[in-house]
Amino acid sequence: MENNSQENLEIAVFAGGCFWCTEAVFQKLRGVHSVLPGYTGGNTDNPTYEQVSSGSAGHAEVIKFEYDPKLISYRDLLEVFFATHDPTTLNRQGNDVGTQYRSSIFYTSESQKEQAEDIITELRESHSYTSPIVTTVEPLTKFYEAEDYHKNYFERNQGAPYCMVVINPKIKKFKEKFASLIQE
Repeated sequence: MENNSQENLEIAVFAGGCFWCTEAVFQKLRGVHSVLPGYTGGNTDNPTYEQVSSGSAGHAEVIKFEYDPKLISYRDLLEVFFATHDPTTLNRQGNDVGTQYRSSIFYTSESQKEQAEDIITELRESHSYTSPIVTTVEPLTKFYEAEDYHKNYFERNQGAPYCMVVINPKIKKFKEKFASLIQE
């Protein structure tokens, strides 16, 4: 992640399954200044990981990140988002099942909402996926930061079985497809 000037940074929030995977991808993008795992979209104030992972809180695992739109566009971020998870499986990413693993874009501006809806329409019309896209586009209401042990999870636990089996292949695929967007 880049740590240049914090001026004119924008915020984006994506739910693409397990936030450990999503965080690991977005931390590698140029123009991304910070990535924070957390929860949103549910009905419980200050939820714990246990509440979210049980599905009882209604929240999705998300990443909230700051990015510099002069270095990476929201459109590019959306393209990475759609390419690095399956937007056609309702409340599921691989073996992770439940509403907490849903595919959602939580917009912070009307421009983000329009761009998200536009790319979903384009993907549907181009038949990029064999199944219908189920990604929701919702306004960001309240974001709850995840517990500290979730932050930088992949970087701190690369030898863990989940990281080796699930996250490493996702990172490899991401690097091959989006080499031009990766920070040096």
